[in-house]
Formats: sequence, structure tokens, C-alpha cells
Amino acid sequence: MSAVNDTPVDTLSFEAARDELVRVVAELEQGAPTLEHSLALWERGEALAARCEEWLLGAKRRLEAARTATPDESDAS
Repeated sequence: MSAVNDTPVDTLSFEAARDELVRVVAELEQGAPTLEHSLALWERGEALAARCEEWLLGAKRRLEAARTATPDESDAS
């Protein structure tokens, strides 16, 4: 398939990291030509998964902050 992407993971958007992670998993499932390539894909996949989790946790914190900042409508009388 393709070589491991050398774009720094910490610069990727959630969507870019997710899409690349899907490609990495597909390539691993097909079987890389060498052990070294498999290890490089695995390491890249781990970094991409961590980046996605970082984005999701950030989004969760933002939602929680927005909920806290907005008065609950059920409390309004």
C-alpha cells in the first residue's frame, strides 16, 4: 500500500487523524511486507489513536464547560 505518513500527529485535525488511522488499520489487516513496516504502522496507529482521544476529551471538556455556563432551563421558574 503506502509508506507511513510523516506528518506530525500533533498537527492533525480529528478528522485527518481518524481517516489516517482507518488507513493504517486497513494496511495492518492486509499484512505489511516487513516486520519493520508493521512496527512503524503500529506505532503510527497508536499515536493517531491518542490524537483522536485528545480531540474527543477536549470536545467533552468544552461541552461540559458550556453546560455549566448555561443556566439549566428546568431551574427557571
